[in-house]
Amino acid sequence: MELITALKWRYATKKMNGQPVPQDKVDAILEATYLAPTSSGLQPYEVIVITNDALKENIREVANNQSQITDSSHLLVFAAWDNYTAERINDVFLHTTTERGLPSNAMDDYKNRLIAAYTSRSAQENFEHAARQAYIGFGMAIAAAAVLEVDATPMEGFNNSALDKLLDLEAKGLKSVTLLPLGYRDASNDWLVNLKKVRKPKEAFISVIS
Repeated sequence: MELITALKWRYATKKMNGQPVPQDKVDAILEATYLAPTSSGLQPYEVIVITNDALKENIREVANNQSQITDSSHLLVFAAWDNYTAERINDVFLHTTTERGLPSNAMDDYKNRLIAAYTSRSAQENFEHAARQAYIGFGMAIAAAAVLEVDATPMEGFNNSALDKLLDLEAKGLKSVTLLPLGYRDASNDWLVNLKKVRKPKEAFISVIS
């Protein structure tokens, strides 16, 4: 129930106060993201943590001037693989078998099926799949932040290609997907803070088939 209480507490903070988030809390949020499940365990995305004020200013310019970016303590950028390749998949499985103390070829049958499936698809289709995996970790980060009473604002409202250029993501084979500023609410200046949390009626949201 701690998670439910935390999710009722959180909201998409519109104004942050610039107060720093303790590093141990940031680390815990990142750990939750790191432990998030992904399809076939491939973890086809990375999280970039930005604390540099000048860079945050530049990002704000390509993110509809949203003040949470510069008022945040830490800005998380979720960036997905631009494509699935045989090399990337081989690297993941080599790491997995090494960590588990298995022969390097122990998972070859499954690995080769994945390689055949992914490499037969377009790069755009593969990026979209990888981006969906990033959203799983993104949700975990939001939930973990809520449990720790750290405010977080999920953001898609930014120019992806401009941000990719700012962070030189193409060189890493990545494309930006979402932003998550972490910080603390400026309650006296946030119009949303005291408004009731509203969701659609549960009967319109949850269906049970028995």
